[in-house]
Amino acid sequence: MTSAIVVPGRPAPSRRSARNGRRLTRTSGLGLGVAMLWFSLLVLIPLTAVIVTASGNGWVEFWRAVTNEQTAAAIQLTVGTAFLVTLVNIVMGTMIAWVLVRDERFFGKRALEVLIDIPFALPTIVAGLVLLSLYGPDSPLGVNIANTRVAVFLAFLFVTLPFVVRTVQPVLTELDREAEEAAASLGASRFTIFRRIILPSLTPAIAAGAALSFARGVSEYGSLVLLSGNLPMRTEVTSVRILSSIENDNLESAAAVAAVLLAISFVVIVAVDVIQRRVVRRG
Repeated sequence: MTSAIVVPGRPAPSRRSARNGRRLTRTSGLGLGVAMLWFSLLVLIPLTAVIVTASGNGWVEFWRAVTNEQTAAAIQLTVGTAFLVTLVNIVMGTMIAWVLVRDERFFGKRALEVLIDIPFALPTIVAGLVLLSLYGPDSPLGVNIANTRVAVFLAFLFVTLPFVVRTVQPVLTELDREAEEAAASLGASRFTIFRRIILPSLTPAIAAGAALSFARGVSEYGSLVLLSGNLPMRTEVTSVRILSSIENDNLESAAAVAAVLLAISFVVIVAVDVIQRRVVRRG
């Protein structure tokens, strides 16, 4: 048996008071209930409905729908392109954030800050029109990549550009430079300082931005409609494939593809969370 330690001049703690200290207040409980209800209405219930619809005809039909040759090609193109774009964004986004934070004065910095956020504000169909005007049959640059997989890659790259930049930039701004200066005074090279001091601090932000970039790429539709041509087995992505299934009154097939994308996104989120936890423990 364990006994409570009584400090002179203080009342002995009771089990009831210890339990009450763990309970939520009425205001906190009400806020938590409203938040969970709102989250359920917006996220949990719709996602559950998608899973239920996807399995409506049985798992045999579900597997047949997602392994269909045309559907499998769309999933492979979407996920593969989103992954490659995410790798590019990790490198280029970190570099852009570094320039914006560490190079405090250079011509056009404010313009660059504004331009980075354009994919956030620009409607995706307008982005598709812009890309088609620049890289389509009537391109003023003499570059025509319309109806090719390069067009899909470019569209993904355009709409996902800001995510890594905007997640890394504030972390880099708040990073203490004293440790870098101390390492430099001890003879560490710039690469060693970046690899051993700066990069571990930026890894959680980079991982979060990469997850957002991947999820945005997987779900992209508007910017691809005009530029990629939506050619089956060549440039058709999953969002277009889902829309085609709905137009053909095949909700179960559309829900099956959506469920696969949901599972892929969930795996990515879990992987990012694991990376962040390991980095925090080491840090």
